[in-house]
Order: sequence, then C-alpha cells, then structure tokens
Amino acid sequence: MRIFVIVWSGQFVSTIGSYMTSFAITLWAWQLTDQATALTLIVFFNQAASLLVAPFAGVIVDGLRPIFGQRWSRKQLIILSDTVAALSTVAILLLHLTGHLQVWHFYITSAINGIFSNIQELAFSTSIALMLPKQHYTRASSMVSMLHYGPSIFAPALAGVLYYIIGLFGILWIDLFTFSIAIFTVLRTQIPQPVVSETQLQNQASLWQDISSGFRYVFARPGLFTLLVISLLFWFAHDLGGSLYSAMILARSNNNAAILASLSTMAGVGGVIGAIAVSIGGGFRQKIHAFLGGMIGAGISKTLFGLGQLPSIWLPAQFCSSLNFPLLGSSSEAIWLAKIKPEIQGRVFATRSLLLVLISTIAALIAGPLADFVFEPAMMPGGYLAKTFGGIFGTGSGAGMALLYVITSVTLMLVGMGGYAVESLRMVEMNVSDHDTDQQAALSNSNCEREADRT
Repeated sequence: MRIFVIVWSGQFVSTIGSYMTSFAITLWAWQLTDQATALTLIVFFNQAASLLVAPFAGVIVDGLRPIFGQRWSRKQLIILSDTVAALSTVAILLLHLTGHLQVWHFYITSAINGIFSNIQELAFSTSIALMLPKQHYTRASSMVSMLHYGPSIFAPALAGVLYYIIGLFGILWIDLFTFSIAIFTVLRTQIPQPVVSETQLQNQASLWQDISSGFRYVFARPGLFTLLVISLLFWFAHDLGGSLYSAMILARSNNNAAILASLSTMAGVGGVIGAIAVSIGGGFRQKIHAFLGGMIGAGISKTLFGLGQLPSIWLPAQFCSSLNFPLLGSSSEAIWLAKIKPEIQGRVFATRSLLLVLISTIAALIAGPLADFVFEPAMMPGGYLAKTFGGIFGTGSGAGMALLYVITSVTLMLVGMGGYAVESLRMVEMNVSDHDTDQQAALSNSNCEREADRT
C-alpha cells in the first residue's frame, strides 16, 4: 500500500488546510450576513458546478476524452485539481488583501473548485483498484473517509483560534502551503493508469454513448441500481440537514465559534476511530449489513443531536454519529470497487457521482430558504409550530433549524431500515459477480476453447 499511502498523506495534509479555510469562511460570512442562506449558497454553487462537469468526468478519467486539448492521466488530473484549488485561494487572498472581498466571491471560487474537485475525487477513487488487491478495498476506502474526519479533529479548532489572531488572511496562507505538499507527494509517485488501446480510441463511441454507458451498466444490474437509489435517498436527507449544521449551532450558541469547533473536532474523533476500526478489522464479511446498519446508527445519533440544546448532548451525539460514516461509506465503496471493472470505473463512478451531486445540490438549494422563511419563523414565540414543538426544541433562533434537522435525521434511520426490505439490495454481493471473477471465467473459457481446438 506504499504508493497509496504516500498519495493519501499528501491529500490528508491538503484537506487540513482546506478545512481551516472553510471554517474561517463560515465565520466570516455568518458575521457579515447572519443568515443560513449565505452559507448554504456556498455549498450550492460548489455542488451545481460539480453537477455540470459530472457527466463528462468519467470519460475524462478513463482517458477516452481530452481536456484542454489533451488526454490526461489520473495522476495529472489530481495535480491539476490541486493547482486550480490553490489558485482560487490566491484569488481570495488578493481580494481580502485589497479590501474588496465579498460573500459572492466565495460563490465563484466554490463553483470553480467544485468542477475540479469532482474530477480529482473520481481520479483518486478509481485508482484504488489499480493500486491495491481486492482484499484491501475496504481498508483503503476507510482511509479515504479519514481524509474528511482526520482533519476535522483539529482543523476547525485550530482555525477557530487562529481566526482571531491571524484572521482569514493568515489561514489562507496556511491553506496554500498545504496545497504545495499535496502536489509534491503526487509528483513523486507513480499512479497506475488503465491501458486504452489505439483500437479502443479509433472505435470509440459518440460522447453521448460514452457518458450514458455508466447509466446503462448500473441500470442493467438490479442490485447495483437499488444500492444507488438507497444511497441517493440517504444522502439527500443527510445533506438537507447537514447544510444547516453550522448555522443551527451558531444560532443556538449565540455565535460561539468555540462550540462549533469543538463539535467539528468531536466529529473528527468519531470518524477517525470508526475508520481505524474498519482498517484494522477489514470491515464486515457481508458489507451490505455494515452499509445499512451504519445508516440506521447515523440516523439515531443525529436525531438525538437535533433534539439537544446544549453541548453536553451535542458532543457525544456527534461522536456517535461520526462513528457510523466510515463503516457505511467504506462498505459501499468496497462493493462498487469489487463489482466494476477498473477500465470502466470512471464512467460508472461518474454516473453515481452525477446523481449524488444532483441530490446534494437540490438539498443545499432548498435548505437555507426552508430554514429562513419556513421553519425559523414557525418556531419563533407565537409561531404556528411553536405550540406543538416548542416544548421539545424550545423557541427562538435556531429552533426551527433544529426541527428540520431532526426530520431529516429520522429519515436517515427509515432509509436504512427500508433497505433490508429490498431483496435485490440484501443479496447484491451474491447476485452481482466481482469483476475479477468475470475475468477469471473469461480466461477459463478461452483456455477451454483452445484445448478443444487442439483436440
């Protein structure tokens, strides 16, 4: 796993800087606007831009289509994406330095980063099957989840402290330094690339056929299709509630950045412990149970989180919630990696990414207005929902967002439970053959045919 670990380490350091910047931007934007919509729009523009490139990302990553006039290897795509993200940080840095920085500037840079982060994540995830044997897929996928949870342990807390010392300007400089480390580690390693023959390029289908091939592949396999649908339902509910997370905590804690940072740290601790447990244990033998069980566990923990009004409840609930995500995420990823041939993973994973980004974009778009114009006014003293739910959530700023957060959390639990009722999903690991099994069968058939010819 040497090559994988080197690349992963550079991305880990880079993510620390990105999380620090994201936390600092959240504080800066909230202090300026005092509205959830401003924060959710940053997420929306990132997801919307990612959505635009998602249909083409698969054929680019698989090396079938050029970008900027040439075909790029997966290694080059990872470096390109990190470079563009660094340039976006430079632009924000210059705007801040000259006193011209506005909230809408973050919408633009978030959109630019959304385009290239989609390609980068796809290039990295599809390289796992070429770097590692199948028995390490779950372990590697859990390490990928640590790219999110590891930096969450200390990056927000560090940013929360440094924000009031060096400001957004200083944190942006730290972010640039971490980008340089990520680019250097990728430059120093060899990332395997699937072979695309000249015959394949000459006999290449139309762009639309290339893009739609991922859809056709998934839709032709009921188990994978159901796995995708359940994932979409789960992440729509998750992202709808998650878009309100920071605004809800700031509103209920009187803009206490230390509490928000502590919760991010606790989320990171829970996520890292969960990822380490999966890495050491190698995951469940039947990964679908870990996938659905993780959904149920996350839903229960998040429901308790939304019902709480104090850090003494938020902190342990956040820890328990984050424990589940490496389990469900790595189990799902291991199933996809095992079932899809490496040479077409880019297109199939792009299909999955496109749909996931689409539902995340919709969730981010509607979360802010739902909170600011429906649930928050309804949970103010005298609001039409205050009499019914005020005894549970309280009233005033943040109560409406908490009610909406709990609704989405209960939905997570129901999606996980409902997954067990679908036979094609429960049996996906047995009913859909692994890609190496197909290759071995094809090789065996070829050998039999040659032996028959000799006879």
